[in-house]
This record gives sequence, structure tokens and C-alpha cells, in this order.
Amino acid sequence: MILIELIQEAVQSGARLHKACEEAQIALRTYSRKLVGYEVYEEESGEHAVSVLQRSFLSEQCFNKPLVLHSDNGAPMKSQTLKIKLEELGVLSSYSRPRVSNDNAYAESVFRTLKYRPQWPSSGFKDLNQVRQWVERFVHWYNHEHKHSKIRFVTPQQRHEDQDQQILDQQKVVLEAAKQKTPSRWGGIEIRNCQAVGAVFLTLDRELQIKSEELQAA
Repeated sequence: MILIELIQEAVQSGARLHKACEEAQIALRTYSRKLVGYEVYEEESGEHAVSVLQRSFLSEQCFNKPLVLHSDNGAPMKSQTLKIKLEELGVLSSYSRPRVSNDNAYAESVFRTLKYRPQWPSSGFKDLNQVRQWVERFVHWYNHEHKHSKIRFVTPQQRHEDQDQQILDQQKVVLEAAKQKTPSRWGGIEIRNCQAVGAVFLTLDRELQIKSEELQAA
């Protein structure tokens, strides 16, 4: 299993928001988009990155598993403090390519969702405590209530717990019954896809896979 996590930041009224988010689980499990850890600090540092990482490990109980931490090339993510902690936990590090903004597209998507929430205060936050309260509410909404369009409209928590296919199977029964009852309303259109999303890749991984397939076909 490969666990992809990333630290991002948002700046508003002097407060920096840091969040660690699980973007993808590849190989043994498909990605869930669940935010597995988050914290808010007034400045970024390797020590803070370690704190978020350790809290994520404790909350998810993912010790002694072959994990990879993918991040940008920021100073906290390349700090010796974080590198030592990663080695201690047996986690491999992975970095986005220089000047390639979409290598971490899944995290950027979460970041955009956060900033475009109607509850995002356009005038900024009053203090650090207000930011932390806002983030806590956002994370709960995102993980447990947000019907994510890229994972067939189940919540990240449902997908994280491998409940998505069961839920989608139930939805398929309901949709097929509705179509059979009033076929004229469907106009020959098929019901929406109720098959759980399969494996996904970061941009770099996908490009490498395509190149490998091209070489094998040559």
C-alpha cells in the first residue's frame, strides 16, 4: 500500500493553515481523498510538519506499513527534522518535479474546495483560534458529509472504509427501479456509473505507466 500525504498552506490575515491530506492509496487500496490529519500554525517549519505527520499516524494507526509521503519541494518538507522522522517511521519520501504544478493535483483540488467554501470568510480570520475552529468544521464536513464527485458521490470516509461499492450497488438498484417505473423520463439515457473508482495515479506515476506500456507494445 502506498499512502500519499501532502502538506499545503493557505494564508489569510497573517495565519497560515497547514493540512496533511491523504490523496491516494494505490495498490492494496484505492484512494479515499480523506483528510487524515491537519493542524494550524502561524509559521511553517519542519517541526510542525513532523507534528502533523505523527498525529496522522496515530489517528490512522498506519505504523509498520510500506508508506510513501509525497510532498512539494518546500523547506519544511525537505528539512532534516522531517527526513529523520520519516526514516524513523519507515516512510519513503517523494517530491513533485520542479515547476510542475499538477504533480499533486489531488491535494490542489482539496485546497481549492477549502478556499471556495461559502463559509470561507472573505474578510479574513480574527485570530489563530478562529482559523483552527473553522478548519476543524471543514475537515469534518469534507470527510463525513461531502459527496465527492470524483469518487462517485460517496464521502471520503465511506471510501476510506471500503464502503463505497456497497453504497453504489444500493444506489444502482434504486436508479434501475426508477428507470423501469418511468422510462419516458430517462429518454434512453443509461443510469449513471455506479462502479467504484479503481486505482489512480499522481501525474508523474501515470506518465511513467504510459511510457512503460508504450515500451512493452513496441
